[in-house]
Amino acid sequence: MIRDEFRDAFREQADGPPGDPPADPPASGRALIVEPSQPVRVHRSADLLRVLFGLLAIVAVFVLASLARETTSGLESDVVRGAQTSLPRVLLNLSGGVFAVAVLVVPVAYGVERLLRRDGLRVADGVIAAALTYAASLGLDWWVTGPGPDALEAALTRPLQGGGLTDPVHSYIAPVVAYITAVGLVRRPRWQALFWTLLALNAATVLVGGYTTPLALVTSVLLGRTIAYATMYTVGVPNRRPPAEAVVAALRRFGLVAASAVRTDDGPDESRRYAVRLTDDQLLDVTVLDRDTQTSGAVYRFYRRVRLRVTTARRTFQSLRRALEQESLMAYAAADAGVRTPRLIAATEVGSDAALLAYTHVAGRGLDAIPDEEVTDALLVEIWRQISLMQAHRLTHRRLGTGSFLVDGDGRPWLMDLRAGEIASGDLSLLIDTAQLLTSVALRVGEERAVRTASEGLGVDAVAACLPLLQKVALNRSTRTALRKEKTLLSGIREQILELRPRAVAEPVRLERIRPRTLVTVCASAFAGYFLLTQLTHADLGDVFERANWGWAAIGLIASSLSYIAAALMLLGFVPERLSVWRTSIVQLAGSFVKLVMPAAVSGVALNARYLQKAGVPPALAAASIGVSQLGGLVFHIGLLVFFGYIAGTEQTPSFAPSGAVIAGLLILALVCLLIMAVAPLRRTVATRLRALFSGIVPRLLDVLQTPNKLLAGLGGTVMLTLSFVLCLDASVRAFGGSASFAAIAVVFLAGNAIGSAAPVPGGIGAIEAALIAGLTTTAKLPIETATAAVLLFRFLTFWLPVLPGWLAFTYLQRKQAI
Repeated sequence: MIRDEFRDAFREQADGPPGDPPADPPASGRALIVEPSQPVRVHRSADLLRVLFGLLAIVAVFVLASLARETTSGLESDVVRGAQTSLPRVLLNLSGGVFAVAVLVVPVAYGVERLLRRDGLRVADGVIAAALTYAASLGLDWWVTGPGPDALEAALTRPLQGGGLTDPVHSYIAPVVAYITAVGLVRRPRWQALFWTLLALNAATVLVGGYTTPLALVTSVLLGRTIAYATMYTVGVPNRRPPAEAVVAALRRFGLVAASAVRTDDGPDESRRYAVRLTDDQLLDVTVLDRDTQTSGAVYRFYRRVRLRVTTARRTFQSLRRALEQESLMAYAAADAGVRTPRLIAATEVGSDAALLAYTHVAGRGLDAIPDEEVTDALLVEIWRQISLMQAHRLTHRRLGTGSFLVDGDGRPWLMDLRAGEIASGDLSLLIDTAQLLTSVALRVGEERAVRTASEGLGVDAVAACLPLLQKVALNRSTRTALRKEKTLLSGIREQILELRPRAVAEPVRLERIRPRTLVTVCASAFAGYFLLTQLTHADLGDVFERANWGWAAIGLIASSLSYIAAALMLLGFVPERLSVWRTSIVQLAGSFVKLVMPAAVSGVALNARYLQKAGVPPALAAASIGVSQLGGLVFHIGLLVFFGYIAGTEQTPSFAPSGAVIAGLLILALVCLLIMAVAPLRRTVATRLRALFSGIVPRLLDVLQTPNKLLAGLGGTVMLTLSFVLCLDASVRAFGGSASFAAIAVVFLAGNAIGSAAPVPGGIGAIEAALIAGLTTTAKLPIETATAAVLLFRFLTFWLPVLPGWLAFTYLQRKQAI
């Protein structure tokens, strides 16, 4: 569709159908060009990606500096010692000074050359980037030599003979690198080779002279380039995209003389499109691929490629030449397969920064734009027949949807936008294409019509084969967004397919190489493990374990065992149905095994829900019962935390007044509540969540209130569960000679357990240990050795020791079909 703001211009300059380029060229003989004024500067996605990669590289250098300090220091000392023994000191100082001056002279000379060529804006960009880099280098120098890790300071600096340290980041190398990157020296190979040669020589002289370290040099270069690219992305770079005149000139090389060209709406991945009328009245649709837009969406494609299997993910980065060849090859292959698609007339590069593809024009409307009454079954069947021709020749589109088809005046569908397609595709890619189009059509016409017409045009077997691929992760972004409002659509499509093929394979295919939850779990586990290890390295546990009183450990074991009975009573008290106390206690013991593979906040809920359903409780009532028990546990958890916090805060004061921590916590809670009530979107979100929560919980709670004995058991089990864990932690502290009030121990457990339960790691491993150790050393004022040993014993009694009995209980319950 031609932009509305340009239609009037066409109508004024030439006669012809509205929206079409004029048939006759202007009197000057030149093509009539109607195109919006192009921006002087553009913001390239590639620059943003380079910023991200630069930051990651700097972080990697810092990690390497911290982990391999001795190796890098030894290598650096060998280089410096060898060079200083073979080269006179005077020669090193002289060469270093000469190369330092030369490194500064070359950028200045290039800047003067740019100014003479009236390219002062790029020079200004370079100056801005250099100034920002200089400020960043000063800040980084202060952090490394100040509050930063000692290992990082040792790796990035060297002691000077006269006292002091060398700079972690060179205050002249980093700004100069930023300057030459921002002014575009990469486009001048000779200047670039000269600069990098001088920079390498200067770096070598300061390195062997003992004025820097290898990692400091690498950090300086990375910092300069990263800030330069950040500056370029922020202020933009000069627009080098070829205008419409260059497109017309490129077509003329194929003998295609344009009478007029008009810019239309952009295509996928920010590709430009033009409607061109030739002098022989032939109409062309021209797509222009710009080099600086090739990275558009690269971050999302990289995420999909990491998350999904390689056979289902698109290539992350694609050169301009490869994109041109891929779309051309797909156009020729689709035409050879008999697919109704626009014919490719010309494909060529336009200079060094763009390429074009010219197709014959097909007059029509997009399938997603025509009225519902015109979307007939015959049209849908014909669409599927076109896909059948594609798949018979092993061609995939990868962007199939209602927007991928154009319907001409005769009601025939044309397949458009082949840029992302591939030839010689595997079965999995073909099935994903089918699932994608089937879902897209179902969003438009409903599940029944979509499946029925697909079966007529593609075949029942081919439609049934895509059943395992009907999952959100296999679909493109726009379709997944639309499915948020149609949550039951995929299940409806599956039901329609199973009516046609009841024995079709319906088990979903594993497409994800790594799930987001798994990635979060790994990162959180690594962070928690690192934090825990840093705590252990500061504790001398050998002497502590030798003086341990294992009688208190036995008391802790008894308290830990009572927690399973308490958890069973807590669940039974909020379930009106009659259940076995013994079997419910075994289920809670089996939860100790499930915690190894699931986060602590999820494992118990999932296992209890499964147990209640197997016991004959309907799924909705089972979920409501667990919700009531969880709500009761949350209320008591917060209440006990406030109560024990109040008691612990008054133990050190002469008056019975709450501690500052309790007051601060209450004030923060009040401020959060006021913020939620004041902000309308937050208020509506919370109200919706609470309404959905209490709609199932309140009726179930009313059922429980009718049986006071069960309610008493549930509340008693909730309190007993918390107190048993607090008693176990208190016994673990006393086992190693620690002494703290029961209230302080309770506050530490309640706060630490809440933090560990929120951590997305199995059983809260690492997170609970770190939180409890920190709490015992700060709140209970225990030595780090005693706190660490006590927490390790507590976690052994409550988490690791019950694993084997939990596995036996889990297998027993499975054998009895109780879970």
